[in-house]
Amino acid sequence: MKSESVSSYIGRFAPSPSGPLHAGSLVAAMASYLDARAHEGQWLLRIEDIDEARTVSGAAHDIEAALHTFGMRWDGPVLIQSQRKQHYRNACDRLGAHVYACGCSRKEIADSRLGVAADGAAIYPGTCRNGLAPGKIARALRVRVPDRGQDGEEIGFKDRWLGWQSQHLASEAGDFVLKRADGFWAYQLAVVVDDAEQGVTHIVRGADLLESTERQIYLQRLLGYPTPSYLHVPLVKHTDGEKLSKQNGAQALDLSRPLDELNRAAEFLGLEMTTATEVAAFWELATSAWQRRLAQLPT
Repeated sequence: MKSESVSSYIGRFAPSPSGPLHAGSLVAAMASYLDARAHEGQWLLRIEDIDEARTVSGAAHDIEAALHTFGMRWDGPVLIQSQRKQHYRNACDRLGAHVYACGCSRKEIADSRLGVAADGAAIYPGTCRNGLAPGKIARALRVRVPDRGQDGEEIGFKDRWLGWQSQHLASEAGDFVLKRADGFWAYQLAVVVDDAEQGVTHIVRGADLLESTERQIYLQRLLGYPTPSYLHVPLVKHTDGEKLSKQNGAQALDLSRPLDELNRAAEFLGLEMTTATEVAAFWELATSAWQRRLAQLPT
């Protein structure tokens, strides 16, 4: 693999503090960490607690401690989303006429029967595009996407793991939320602003966020931000095929046996390597194995 200088590669791991790390989050952390190491780049840590209603007290500290136990060291200070609300407000203001107030409830959107996007969100029918109906009050802020067939409506990108991906914003997502009805800034806006302001050049994350990528690229273009390189790794799932997550009872990692947890994550990523006897040696072996694994992916 061609090496890139420290200044030209900046990656990140961005967990939400809604509970302890589990097997799925370790896979995502490992992939992003190995990619940064393989490129001799920087690896940043960001705590994505913009959805404060889901934040568990002490979880951010526990995540940082777990990463240290697994031998992962990040560069620079930890960025905390809940401390950056003014940055998201400024970005929303810059979008100007692309943003409008929406007074629709979730039930009203679901009843429109336009369908459900790949990430599970109901596709917005554009009800409030031309202003709020009489008697409606603003509940959320949405960004207007181009109509079907207009320039920029279809967003495509090459994923380093999965190959070419594309999405028609109008029919597959609709105008999406920037500020939620509960007053919190939406993930789509916050992550775009944070990646740009942190100078992130390469995003390595789980495939559960794949369907968000085109919307994020759309916002990047509107705001004049560069688009990073993307790589989405497969998801760890329960035996019933459901994504492993904190919401469905994923077990916390066993921090008393870090090498066992690391080896399981490496095996899931398809890394072929000899068994390490200590954490530091694991990362040396895993970095080389990661480079070999990427070389096997379709170009």
